[in-house]
Amino acid sequence: MDLIINLTLNGLATGMLIFLLAAGLTLIFGLMDVLNFAHGGLFAWGAYSGLWIYSQTGSFIIGIICAILTGFLLGIITEKWIIKPVYGNHVQQILITLGLMLVLSEMLKVIWGPNQITASPPDYLKGSWELGGVIIIKYRVFIILVGFLIFTGVQFLLKKTKIGLVVRAGVMNKEMVQALGINIQRVFMFVFMIGAGMAALGGVLLGPYSGVIHAGMGMEFAILAFIVVVIGGMGNFKGSVLAAILVGLSGSFMAYYVPDLSLAVNMLLMAIVLIIRPQGLFGAKG
Repeated sequence: MDLIINLTLNGLATGMLIFLLAAGLTLIFGLMDVLNFAHGGLFAWGAYSGLWIYSQTGSFIIGIICAILTGFLLGIITEKWIIKPVYGNHVQQILITLGLMLVLSEMLKVIWGPNQITASPPDYLKGSWELGGVIIIKYRVFIILVGFLIFTGVQFLLKKTKIGLVVRAGVMNKEMVQALGINIQRVFMFVFMIGAGMAALGGVLLGPYSGVIHAGMGMEFAILAFIVVVIGGMGNFKGSVLAAILVGLSGSFMAYYVPDLSLAVNMLLMAIVLIIRPQGLFGAKG
């Protein structure tokens, strides 16, 4: 039971980190119909910038805030100067954002060097609790709570606020929203900022969880994020969190029980889902 609980917590924590990256992709695709392959670069930049600020100030909270702000800034730059000229063209979006992904990764090496950087949680998140003989690692619980808080917050934003109403209306009919006098471009910018900020938050949380960060981490997690988006259903926000949890749990248990399949399990999971439901588990039928 101790093993199962710890594998479950590990899977949930990993799933929440993937969700923070995948949810941004889901929002951006759902509203803007944009395939952003550079999203993993924002994830990596959040990790590096946030943990650098953390190392300089000694405050993990300040590091998290700076990581999110970095994501916002890069999101604005990416949407305005990279994505905007290729709206409506998926092939050009894929090519230009893949190029941006490579540029972002190389810039990390230029600024912080090519070597891995170690990271550890702040003192108040180190260690574990023992409940009924079960060891529960504090930082994993922290990541799970942050992930669910972000999910709840974005759900509230989309369902209960005016901006959320505009966003949902924009998904259904961009032209009608524009005709009503609402600047849909600002709505796009807002959504891109939120998505980029979530990716950067996931990056800075990953550092102390994995113990190290490196310039190639963005590409690695971007692949997992796209798998989650496909499994959950393109553009489905609730689907992204459930799919991320499924991917995290399957990876955690496979890594322990069948290590040889741990790298392939997510691809196999995606293939099975697409065979059964080509639109994804929670996607609408075309």
